[in-house]
Amino acid sequence: MSRYASLSREQLAIVVPELLLIGQLIDRSGMAWCIEAFGREQMAQVAIEEWSGASPVYTGRMQQALGFEGDDVPTIFKGLQLDIGAPPQFMDIRFTVDDAQHGSFVLAHCGALMDVEPMGEDYVRSMCHDIEDPTFDATAVATNPKAQVRPVHRPPRTPKERTPHCEWTVSIDPQHPEVSALPAYFEIAKTQAAGLALKAIDPSDEGESHYSGQLKSDLDFAAFSHAALVRIADEVCLQMHLLNLSFVLAVSQRADVEHTREIALKQLTGWAGIAAERIHRCLGLPADASGALEVLRLHPILNPQEYVEMVAYGSTFTLKPSLAHKDGAWISLCGPDETRPLQAIVRAVDPHLDVAISGGETWTLRVTRNEHPAKEAGEVAVTRFSTGSNFVFTDRESLPIWPV
Repeated sequence: MSRYASLSREQLAIVVPELLLIGQLIDRSGMAWCIEAFGREQMAQVAIEEWSGASPVYTGRMQQALGFEGDDVPTIFKGLQLDIGAPPQFMDIRFTVDDAQHGSFVLAHCGALMDVEPMGEDYVRSMCHDIEDPTFDATAVATNPKAQVRPVHRPPRTPKERTPHCEWTVSIDPQHPEVSALPAYFEIAKTQAAGLALKAIDPSDEGESHYSGQLKSDLDFAAFSHAALVRIADEVCLQMHLLNLSFVLAVSQRADVEHTREIALKQLTGWAGIAAERIHRCLGLPADASGALEVLRLHPILNPQEYVEMVAYGSTFTLKPSLAHKDGAWISLCGPDETRPLQAIVRAVDPHLDVAISGGETWTLRVTRNEHPAKEAGEVAVTRFSTGSNFVFTDRESLPIWPV
């Protein structure tokens, strides 16, 4: 059974958008270390390879899971609404559908732009031009290789406070040249995460079990059934694993094994701490060892259960070799010899907390408490630079979108 199945339907409706936003923060952590190691231009190339390798894989998975497979523009837009690259409200996308083959969208608010604008116009151009052009098409290729996503306007913003932040058209035409997947896609498609089988959604459960109907302006996660929300949560965690695997693959093309591991650990530590903080806060968990154990149990680093094999024994967790280890996923960076990412998770709950780990290939984790609080890890502080670290969701009305 999924670890998320223990949460109520109401709790899951809160956790799922949190997980989508947490996935966005992977880059807010990782790209800082890529800039330091390789410079701005190579950072942009890492991002292109990372997203182009992962997004076609996980987009197809979500379409299949929620029964909205297709080859038209509304299908592309539905995929974006369930993509860690476009978490709701933080990346506030407003869609327009002209017909099945044509549409457009604007970003009324782009959290990624808010993070990058203070860094200067060169970084804005790298993100909004160099990275977006190939990665938007790579995301669309999962639905239709004849789809083209093209800008109407985009940052750097002129005038300076221009809103919406950008506008894009999406068109599908048999005359368009087919978009080809980048080499990274074929590597990521071979991973254990890409082909992982998860429990199908029970259609008899109360609430919506699919997204096969009308495109909605904003997804009302509370309308989904408990079973659907559990599957979405697990799929979103897999999106994160796939993105990270693609990130590490891109970094490994530019660094030796030791340097790649160093960057991967920094990315994981910073992201894991902020992710834990958001999970702890949104569920109102206690600021003690019991709260830390629950955050660990629900943290994407340990989910879904079919990918990361973990068994709870009272107040301890035992981790066994799993499919995630075969892929070299996040959990393979943790264990008796490396505790920093797990420390970042429990210290997000209470800075007095720590972890004690014993064992070898199979290892056991126990949450402990220190007399004095630990300082926030530098990697976590770097990730906190993102406005996504303290972003607050608001209630939205979910409305159907009809062709104009």
